[in-house]
Amino acid sequence: MATAFSGLARFLILFGILAVFHSAYSAVQHRTYTKLTEQDATDTPIDILVECLTGFIVCTIGVVIISGNFREISATAELNDRPSETFTNRQSFYTFNHRGQILYESYEMNED
Repeated sequence: MATAFSGLARFLILFGILAVFHSAYSAVQHRTYTKLTEQDATDTPIDILVECLTGFIVCTIGVVIISGNFREISATAELNDRPSETFTNRQSFYTFNHRGQILYESYEMNED
């Protein structure tokens, strides 16, 4: 699905990003206009808010389309193929160079 719609997804992402940037530019332009005319600039116009939210939603849809298939959240789906002996065997926690070598250095010399 990701390869069939990748062109559409990239267009949606580009369109969404451009819409968000355009709404930000419009908000800055509106704020500058209200400062020049000395009006109260407390609220952002609704069309700028709608454009920003639409751009965000369109960009999000494009990212979801291009991301491809989702994997299951549960760990059992991936762990079904592994044998149970590998669950407790974590080689990344093996430590061979630790402070015990310095603490028991005299003990090792006395054994000789």
